[in-house]
Amino acid sequence: MTSTADHAHLRAQLDTLTTEAFRPELAEIDRRSTLEIARTMNDEDATVPAAVARRLPEIAAAIDATAARMARGGRLIYAGAGTAGRLGVLDASECPPTFNTDPSEVLGLIAGGPSAMVAAVEGAEDSTKFAIEDLTAIGLTDLDTVVGISASGRTPYAVGAVEHARALGALTIGLSCNADSALAAAAEHGIEIVVGPELLTGSTRLKAGTAQKLVLNMLSTLTMIRLGKTYGNLMVDVRASNEKLRARSRRIVALATGASDQEIETALRSTDGEVKNAILTILGQVDAPTAARLLDAADGHLRVALQAAEDH
Repeated sequence: MTSTADHAHLRAQLDTLTTEAFRPELAEIDRRSTLEIARTMNDEDATVPAAVARRLPEIAAAIDATAARMARGGRLIYAGAGTAGRLGVLDASECPPTFNTDPSEVLGLIAGGPSAMVAAVEGAEDSTKFAIEDLTAIGLTDLDTVVGISASGRTPYAVGAVEHARALGALTIGLSCNADSALAAAAEHGIEIVVGPELLTGSTRLKAGTAQKLVLNMLSTLTMIRLGKTYGNLMVDVRASNEKLRARSRRIVALATGASDQEIETALRSTDGEVKNAILTILGQVDAPTAARLLDAADGHLRVALQAAEDH
């Protein structure tokens, strides 16, 4: 049972957070027209990319460190509660179809477990113990990267995940939307995207959530670029798991090679639909087994494998 003193302490904490600040100029926003409110909200959202831009050096440093760990076999693990946790799970779930990663390579942990994706789990975000249990259950190692996500920067689940991971020697990143946050202080790489007070007081699924989504897009996408999961701006590691993605696979091979439809079909058939391998057979003029061998030797980097094919 939470005491009155605990409530008072938490309220005092929230009073210091920019993300929780009350904006008197919006106190009667509900009396405005829908279009006026929409314009106000849109204007607020437009400030988010600039807030992210101010932290690009910290974001880039965190990405380079993450890619270095993953190149040695480590995983990328997001940990958060509520909206922050859901955004982490979303980003993790999109990596296998986009970059052909194994589902175990990029993971999203949310306080309260999978059911918390669609419903609040009482008290889950307040537990550092749950964070430690969740990281233990996936066998966290010092090769892994743990990204704690929390708009306030004080959520015990996210801070606890980062503190535990850092104690084990894992790389740690703390993503929050308040300056001087406990989360950023606990992490090796602190990223604080200060977006200011929300349109609705304390509703951090708004600007703070948008900022977190933008940064998570960068963390996963740029890490995968560094790991050779792309060729230029083409998703050459895309997993063709449905008709749309199969069509996209053919289009990617066409954009990368300029080959005819027949050449593309032959290449994809010979490489079991692996886009990167198909491109290498066409541009490197090698057969499928050679393409597979060259890519394996190049740790999956198509440009390196192409150079090796030219020297072959």
